[in-house]
Amino acid sequence: MARNDFDPATVEPDGRPPAQARLFDPAAGGPWRGSLEGIALGGAVTVLAYGTDTPGAGPRLHVHPYDETFIVTQGRARFFVGETTIDAAAGEVVLGPAGVPHRFENLGPGRLQTIDIHHSPRWIQTDLD
Repeated sequence: MARNDFDPATVEPDGRPPAQARLFDPAAGGPWRGSLEGIALGGAVTVLAYGTDTPGAGPRLHVHPYDETFIVTQGRARFFVGETTIDAAAGEVVLGPAGVPHRFENLGPGRLQTIDIHHSPRWIQTDLD
């Protein structure tokens, strides 16, 4: 079914050119790791690639002043978002709301790979542990 959510004639291009940048090097081998701030592309979001082959490993507890959306692309993760624990597998998406401390870890077995979308043109973070 075709989508028709808005009238394209009502949106004026803002003059930004198309842009391209590298998030990670796929030829490097191992889990993807990298970050690309939205300002590098003239965009409104920052994108991170996070991967680990080690069960139990993951980012430390931290918080952002904006939402963060996690896309699990490979493996299984346990997310700790405030007082809530969420187990997610490849193909699932988790939201970390602005101002809510969060972290996640690889549940294994095997590689965990995520794409993390920071709803900000800059990566702004405070580590809590």
